[in-house]
Amino acid sequence: MLSYLNPQNLLDAAGSAALIVACIVVFVECGLFVGFFLPGDSLLFTVGILISTGVITTPLWLSLLLLAACAIAGNITGYRIGEVVGARLLQRPDSRFFKRRYVEETNSFLARHGRMSIVMARFTPIVRTFITAVAGVAGMRRREFITWSIVGGLLWTVSMTGAGYALGSIAFVREHLEMIVLAIVLVSFVPVAHTYLKERKRRV
Repeated sequence: MLSYLNPQNLLDAAGSAALIVACIVVFVECGLFVGFFLPGDSLLFTVGILISTGVITTPLWLSLLLLAACAIAGNITGYRIGEVVGARLLQRPDSRFFKRRYVEETNSFLARHGRMSIVMARFTPIVRTFITAVAGVAGMRRREFITWSIVGGLLWTVSMTGAGYALGSIAFVREHLEMIVLAIVLVSFVPVAHTYLKERKRRV
């Protein structure tokens, strides 16, 4: 099961449906609570490499359009969930996969950065999943939320997928893809760790 959280393994297993699977993962991670553990940044980077090497035959422009659309649709879905049932979901007790601190850190992130947090959260694992529902619960204006979701969705998918596409022609990148993906995952979790440590220090 955990091996499929490695984007390379996940997309290899999907075969010709790799782009479709990537779109589904992006949608779920951006909009549904259950998707917070899914690969995001590293998945998009890997998709870019697979496009550049011809494994994914869909043109780059169309792939970017589909991925961005799924990222934006995921955000809007999560926002709607927050509007309708978010208050109950955000009060649920800790479980194996759900931790109350995820919501608290996301709420703090939204309070500090305002509307720009919708864009910034795209590049922060876990936060990008929960911030959609938190924004819905907090009553953020729908038009404002959708506008910044579009901006963030485009920036995120284009930058991450484009980086993979641009670097995919480099032999070292192709030969050490697993190591590079791991590095992306670790780097992307730096903001999460920083926020957690900062909040923990504040409470002490």
